[in-house]
Amino acid sequence: MLLVSNNWCGAPRRVRRGPDFRSGIDRMTAMASSSSARAPRPASYLTAAWYGRSSGPRQARPRPSRGPHRVPGPLTRRGLAIGIDIGGTKVAAGVVDGYGAVLEEQRRQTPGNDPRAVEATIVDLVRELSADHRIGSVGIGAAGWMDLSGSTVLFSPHLAWRNEPLRENLERLLRRRVMLANDADAAAWAEWRFGAGRGQDRLVCITLGTGIGGAMVTDGRLERGQFGVAGEFGHQVIMPQGQRCECGNRGCWEQYASGNALTREARELARANSPVAQELLRSVGGDVDAITGPVVTELAKAGDAACRELVEDVGEWLGLGLANLAAALDPGMFVVGGGLCEAGDLLLDPARRAFARNLTGRGFRPAAPIAVAALGPRAGMIGAADLSRVSPRLRRP
Repeated sequence: MLLVSNNWCGAPRRVRRGPDFRSGIDRMTAMASSSSARAPRPASYLTAAWYGRSSGPRQARPRPSRGPHRVPGPLTRRGLAIGIDIGGTKVAAGVVDGYGAVLEEQRRQTPGNDPRAVEATIVDLVRELSADHRIGSVGIGAAGWMDLSGSTVLFSPHLAWRNEPLRENLERLLRRRVMLANDADAAAWAEWRFGAGRGQDRLVCITLGTGIGGAMVTDGRLERGQFGVAGEFGHQVIMPQGQRCECGNRGCWEQYASGNALTREARELARANSPVAQELLRSVGGDVDAITGPVVTELAKAGDAACRELVEDVGEWLGLGLANLAAALDPGMFVVGGGLCEAGDLLLDPARRAFARNLTGRGFRPAAPIAVAALGPRAGMIGAADLSRVSPRLRRP
């Protein structure tokens, strides 16, 4: 016999331990064991990691999964989060489960440089995605420098945010708590949790787009620096008195190893009316201003010699900058993503060669591998959603 308290009156009642009782316990035990075997990194580990606080002895690094993550339906519903990636041209939002799978996705054009219009777009996306899903948290990844509290966008290069209290504004409009992070931090977190960087203790992520974004995850913690603005790798000066950068300096890395750099060099070659640029000019109908990074990349992949050389030049600059980062940070892996990676090995092979040639202590030290990002353009969205899920600020006492 077992005495069990009755919830509605408090009077004990008798329950017999028969075969049905024992089989029920067995089923529940089996379900719990099965669920725990599929669990990702525990939330307590991730919570301490995000804020860099110690929560007891350091836990052993979990082994990365060999297959796709699958979560039972009821658990999935309780673990859903909305991630929003705000860029200079588009706002992407998605419903993301606890294993990094995007269940639904919506995109909007970034509404110019009006902060209020951007906020209204975010609110519309959250409400639309919440209509068919039970959402537990909302995370925002935005291009720009965040303060350490994650409440204010100090500066954004592509949007009119200057000391903008974005988190407060969105929480007032949405009437729910919001997590705010830098977009490169969010993408790096996603690659560490679910992508090419799984299992790495020290991971550096580089995003090649208009410029160069960067972030670092160390022992499950995003390295944000003393003032919250770490990871601006694209603005290391790699060529003194070189090309003028939008940041105000000259010779920044992103002026030589980015989509903008590829576009600039290709247009310069075309304007010189070089014989080797004739195929490039024909592809844009002679309009030099129509030459873009994607145009050059596609021609390089198709075998155009001049465009292949242009992409290789960018790759060499990429490798040189990565060697500098290896000397300073000594990561276990570099993960490179962004639109420029569409060039594949045409870009990364020269980058790896330049990296090996310029690595400090080459031949006497291990060299970090350079891998392509696995999550593509969804990385920022997935990372923002996951960071919101594990952020203790979003947990009610």
